Amino acid sequence: MSLKILIVASEYYKDITNNLVVGAIHVLENSKTNYKIEKTNGSFEIPFIINKNLKLYDGFIALGCIIRGETYHFELISNEVTRKIMDLSINSNKPIGFGIITCENIEQAKARSSLDQNPKNKFLTKSNKGEEAALAVVNLLNH
Repeated sequence: MSLKILIVASEYYKDITNNLVVGAIHVLENSKTNYKIEKTNGSFEIPFIINKNLKLYDGFIALGCIIRGETYHFELISNEVTRKIMDLSINSNKPIGFGIITCENIEQAKARSSLDQNPKNKFLTKSNKGEEAALAVVNLLNH
């Protein structure tokens, strides 16, 4: 049986998310896992897209970036998205890899979504949260 994974990627910080998607795809293609990518405007919409597609996929990878600003908005979005993704995973009994970066600034986001083009590495990077999220989902589905 071939596994089907949906990558749900926020486009709010497009360059950061694109790197996360590259990391996730690296893992999925190396594990010969089928995947599709669906994009959203922001991270807040990711749980909705996952919920809408629960019956169609074996697992999900949530990718995005939330950077702290000057208001309480960061905490609201970060906390609620994280809580809802965990609820969806537990209630559906399906793994959801959490690759949504929550950080203080763009430099931290870049560090957590970095790409290393060295093809000799087993992993694409030392610090790509998209890759880590994909690896977690693949490992859980093969457990």
